[in-house]
This record gives sequence, C-alpha cells and structure tokens, in this order.
Amino acid sequence: MKATRETKSSHYWRNFLLAFLLFFVGYIGAGPAQTDAGAAKVDWQTTTSERDGQHDFDFALGTWKAHLKRLEHPLTVSKTWVEFDGTFVARKLWDGRAVIEEVELDSPGGHIEGLTLRFYNAQTHQWSIYWANSKNGAMDTSPQVGQFKNGRGEFYGTDAVNGKLIYVRFVWTNTNTNTPHFEQSYSDDGGKTWEVNWITDQTRISDASDKPR
Repeated sequence: MKATRETKSSHYWRNFLLAFLLFFVGYIGAGPAQTDAGAAKVDWQTTTSERDGQHDFDFALGTWKAHLKRLEHPLTVSKTWVEFDGTFVARKLWDGRAVIEEVELDSPGGHIEGLTLRFYNAQTHQWSIYWANSKNGAMDTSPQVGQFKNGRGEFYGTDAVNGKLIYVRFVWTNTNTNTPHFEQSYSDDGGKTWEVNWITDQTRISDASDKPR
C-alpha cells in the first residue's frame, strides 16, 4: 500500500509539473504576438496623431451654390431621384476646430432648411458631424465620425430606416478645388455593400474672407 501511495504521489507531481511547464511555454510563446499587436496599435495611433486635421474643413468656408440629388426611397431598390438647388454658407468657430454651415435648398416638390455642425477632437484627430433639419427642429443624436486622408474624407455613423439599424457613410472628395463633391450612402448588411442616396456638388460663390467682420 505504501509503494502504491508513493507511485500515485509521484505521478501527481509529475503531471502537475508537466502541466505547469506547458502553461509556461505557451505563455512565453504568446508573449511576442501580444507585443506585436500592441506595437501595431501604438504605431497606428502615432501615425494618425502626427497629422493635425484641425483645418480639414476650411475648404467648406464661404458661400456656395449647391446642386443636390436625393434618392427618394433608399434601400428599397428605388431609382427615383429628387433634385434640389440652393446655397450653403459656412463659417468657422474656435479657430477652425468647429464649422457651422447653413443649408437652404429648393425642389419642385419641397424646401429644405438645415444646419450642419462639425466639431474637431484634438485628442482623437477626428471630426464629428451633426445635422439638424428645421422641419423637426432637432439635432441628430448620433454623429458621423471620421477624418481626412490623402484628400478624401470618410465619416461613419448609424441611423434607423424603417425601424432597422443601418450604417451611414459620408465621403468628401475634390476638396482642394472650387467644386467639392459629397456623397452619403446607406448599408443594411453591416457595411458589405453601400447604396448612394444623397449627392451634392458645390460651386464656390465667395470665400470666407469676402464677408465683413
């Protein structure tokens, strides 16, 4: 009986030590991968933080003639577009860390008066964009958030269409010209596919320096 107990005891400790060694080796082996992942994250944060985007929306300042196309029934396979013409007037606040833009548009079937607010976060180096429509007198509670890279601005958020949660994407291009281009798209499949439902082309009338101070 004594020999049996000693054998069981030695087996127990041998198994324990083996399990410990396997755990230790696995932990050491996982170390570099975790370090690399952390380094990649830091590198990404460093890369984005190197660029100050505080003045990325300076291109929008001033008065613009605007032509807008809006898909009448998005996410329904609709091909019916409604066209609007009007003006945008934008000015900066907080030395460019915020931009307020007044929107007024008309079409044969309706009138739009809106307000866009854009705020720059100096810590994340991203912009948050909010929209308000005079029709309901309320500001969007969920902003579009993003930034510019190589002259292209992309901003993402969420909304609800027909009771279903969707993704929303804003894209700005041609921002270094007097005819910037904007598109809004919806996705109801988690961002796999996008349907453009709002297109705006602007033509500059005057810049911010033309306004009296």
